[in-house]
Amino acid sequence: MKILMVLTSHDALGDTGKKTGFWLEEFAAPYYTFKDAGAQITVASPAGGQPPLDPKSDLPDFQTDLTHRFKADADAQAVLANTVKLADMRADNFDAVFYPGGHGPLWDLAESDVSIALIEAFERTGKITGFVCHAPGVLRHVMAADGKPLIAGRRVTGFTNGEEDAVELTDVVPFLIEDEFKALGGLYEKGPDWAPYIVEDGRLITGQNPASSEGVAKAILAAA
Repeated sequence: MKILMVLTSHDALGDTGKKTGFWLEEFAAPYYTFKDAGAQITVASPAGGQPPLDPKSDLPDFQTDLTHRFKADADAQAVLANTVKLADMRADNFDAVFYPGGHGPLWDLAESDVSIALIEAFERTGKITGFVCHAPGVLRHVMAADGKPLIAGRRVTGFTNGEEDAVELTDVVPFLIEDEFKALGGLYEKGPDWAPYIVEDGRLITGQNPASSEGVAKAILAAA
């Protein structure tokens, strides 16, 4: 199975002067879930090269067995440091695409014509698309073949309003995923804040938060 993982290149947390990027667990857990299953993994980002890591995701409280494995894995670190450019990727070269979260994607990937077109290409050809935590927000402008929002009438999840409020970024993020999905006609679902929650609607797979990242990866493999 060939899987494309797409990471953000955005590192500014709005106008706060603080940094953001991708969330480490949301990369590490799926990466090793895919790798251990024998999948071929390509990692891309809009700018290519080393994507920005959300510094909070590197704090001790947010480490897991798989983040520790990543930090001891020189090969995986080299893969991350040398992401290919997203604009060079084609859906027909992969079986599935997966977007890890972190707040960064809300600024760059959600508004990227390249990312939007890529997801639409995966969807049109019946391939698997997976997103976790803030990454479902990249579906904001993605359209179905009928010209309606891709998520309209589809079961989806993503970082909740309650979770955003808990991290005190409700007034910083460009949009709230829960509110945006409902406004677009998505059938938004959620579980308890911070608990794993995965939603599958056909070949569209979404996870609510960092704890859902491994579950989304497993669902992608099962759907193949």
